[in-house]
This record gives sequence, structure tokens and C-alpha cells, in this order.
Amino acid sequence: MAHLDLSADVATLTQQLVDIESVSHHEQEIADAVEEALRALPHLTVTRRGHTVVARTDLGRPERVVIAGHLDTVPLNDNLPSRREDGILHGLGTCDMKGGDAVMLKLAADLPEPNRDLTFIFYEAEEVDSVHNGLRKLTESDPDLLEADFAILMEPSNAAIEAGCQGTMRVDVRTTGERSHSARSWKGVNAIHLAGPVLARLNDYVARQPEIDGLTYHEGLNATGIRGGVAGNVIPDECVVEVNFRFAPDRSEADAEAFVRDFFEGYDVTVTDMAAGALPGLDRPAAKAFVDAVGGEAAPKFGWTDVAQFTKLGVPAVNYGPGDPMFAHKQDEHVPLEHVERCERTLKEWLA
Repeated sequence: MAHLDLSADVATLTQQLVDIESVSHHEQEIADAVEEALRALPHLTVTRRGHTVVARTDLGRPERVVIAGHLDTVPLNDNLPSRREDGILHGLGTCDMKGGDAVMLKLAADLPEPNRDLTFIFYEAEEVDSVHNGLRKLTESDPDLLEADFAILMEPSNAAIEAGCQGTMRVDVRTTGERSHSARSWKGVNAIHLAGPVLARLNDYVARQPEIDGLTYHEGLNATGIRGGVAGNVIPDECVVEVNFRFAPDRSEADAEAFVRDFFEGYDVTVTDMAAGALPGLDRPAAKAFVDAVGGEAAPKFGWTDVAQFTKLGVPAVNYGPGDPMFAHKQDEHVPLEHVERCERTLKEWLA
């Protein structure tokens, strides 16, 4: 069994975590190591659900903050074990997101009496289908463990605040024709040709850019795939354009679906996937204090992250973690150790 040394500096602890292989669905070893390390800290109450580990203080503070990070990674790509080079740690999971997990462990160990009660959540299966997501499972099995005034998800954000997140929706827009032999095409109706106006609508789409809590979000509606065809000598009777809608967090899932159905009026539209966004909540006292502590300006999160899980529970949340998200899932994934150290330092100053 792997062991974690919480007395080590945060860079070393990051490397220890990275070198515990934890591809999605294979998080037992790293969850065991995290649980063992946290149970040795008398000021924390530790709960485990599957390969998700939750540790909480209970000091009666007027505010509670959740700090969360996932333990799993995408599959290996010849990028383990880790290696340090010129202040950068290379390896699978360095950026997404074991640097953030290391910061959480150092906070848990070094802050026995924080100025706010803290809940640390190390969860499984973020990189796979949401049905397996450990944080989502907690919202259903133990929602009391997620109760808080504010939440921080340690997703890579270049050690700066990215507030809330956009929602995402996938739909199939289907056109229907009539099959015929391609030598007698006038006897049929080509469904692929009928998809032309669908693509034209998408090409003419003008993105909505709402301002929420002083942050400007940028929506997007794009074709991400197209499929159709029967054989090289057959006029196709069906064509499907796969469309992804990234919507600002002021839209509900119902609002997003209504917009897309209206946009493609006259076509058969099937929703294949949907996840709500998360409002930034920067007007909340804890969020304001955190933005002030980090310094600079918060930016909007244009992708979808698990901050949305907290929004469902009425908890405002931000993304704040070390690493450039552009390197997540890449073979040359890496994290600047200065990012990890800065996040640790900033959070300690805010919570001490």
C-alpha cells in the first residue's frame, strides 16, 4: 500500500500522489493512502464512500467551505512515473488534478483551527460518465456532507479564479429523406442534402454573451459531428447533425432546451446529453473574501466542471487550482510547482 507523507512540502506531496497510478475505476490504492493520512489527523472527522474520502472540521465556525478535488486520471499515455525538471513536475495527473489534491492535503494537515469550518472531498471517477462520479453520488447519498456557504473546486485554472461554469447540451438534429438508387437519384430525397440548411443556421448563429456577477460568458452552438449514408450507390434517407450547445449559467436546462428546439424549428431534435451550468455566486460574503484574498480579477469558466454539482445544492462555487487546463489529458501533462506553492500559500493565508 502506498503511503503519503503530509509533513513533506507540497511539491513533494504532489509527486507522491502522481506516482500512485489512479486511472478512473482504479482509485482504491490512492483512496486508501488519502484515507490513512487523513485519519491520522485528530482534528478531522473522516467518512469514506466507495473510493471517495471526506474529511471535516467541526469547530462551530459561522461559515463552512468545501474544498474538493478528484483522485482519478485519464488512461496512461507513457507518462508515468513523474519527473521534475526546472521547477516543473511532468506526468499523468500533475495538472488534472493531483497538484490541487496535494494542496488540499497540506491544508488539512497544517490548519487544525481554520477561521472557517472546512470540508475536504477527494472523490472518484470524475473523468468518466457522470453516473460513476463520486461527487455526484455524494449529492444523492450524503448531501449533508456537502452543506456549505462556499465551495472551491481545485480544477486547474492557472492558479487564478474561474467562477461558475457553463452548461452543456448535446442534441441530434435529424433530416429525413427517401432512399433510391443513386443512378436514379430523382426518385428519392437525399437526407444529407437536406442537412445543408441546418449547417447554414449554425453558420449564421450569433453567440449570446450575458454578464453575470460582473463576468461575461460566451455561449456557443456548434456542429460537432455528422453522420449519414447507406452505401455508395444509395441515396440516403437519414442524416444526423450532432450539435453541442454551451450555455451561460443564467439559463436553466429547460431554458437551454427550449432555445435549441426553437433554433432548429421544423427539424427533428433529440436531446442526447445535458448538464446544467453553475452561477458564480461572487456576491456571497465568502466568495467576495476569497476573491479579495487571491487578488486580481475572477474570470468566467467556459467549460463544464463539477462546480455545477454544488449549484444544484445552492452552494456558490469557483474553480481555483494549479496548472494550465490546456495541458490536461495530454501526453506532456505538467504543472509548474510555483502554481502549487502559490495555491497552498494563498489558501492558507485566507483560512488561517
